[in-house]
Amino acid sequence: MTVVSYEEEVGPDVIVKVVSQEGYCGAGYNVGDEIRFCGLSVEGKVCIHALGTLLPTIKTLKFGGSFPWRDDLNTAGAACPDAGNPVVFEITRIPGQVSKGKDEY
Repeated sequence: MTVVSYEEEVGPDVIVKVVSQEGYCGAGYNVGDEIRFCGLSVEGKVCIHALGTLLPTIKTLKFGGSFPWRDDLNTAGAACPDAGNPVVFEITRIPGQVSKGKDEY
């Protein structure tokens, strides 16, 4: 069994920011809203529908991956699955920043 540090287990913090919103968003997202994935905690309003498209990208950035077609390898983009009322997100890895929530070890 390999034992890893807390930092290796949870990866760096990732911030998801709404950069565009058109039409009606049932979750009420507005441009500038943020969701923070910090350690084992999530801060901010999370829409379950958007989360399904965000998680693969969040995990990629948290655990060392990148998207080589992006100018900044610490960022990526994703969109809500509702094509009629799109919400577009920018996802940013914060290198070297690994937060611990109040209930974390």
